[in-house]
Amino acid sequence: MTTILAIGAGIAVLCGLGAGIGIGIATGHAADAVARQPEASGKIQTVLILGCALAEATAIYGFVIALLIVMQL
Repeated sequence: MTTILAIGAGIAVLCGLGAGIGIGIATGHAADAVARQPEASGKIQTVLILGCALAEATAIYGFVIALLIVMQL
């Protein structure tokens, strides 16, 4: 039973990997957008920060789930 919980905790931590990749892609596209339209950098930055916050929240939820599973061990 503890092996299954450990595997579940490992999978929950993988949410951080997905969030990191998503934030990296979003930042790259935002940099491209600012390079193409510098006058819209304020709007692009606002949307980028909002998107990164949502992606990071997903990573934090995965981390919390992993901690809860590890506490069951």
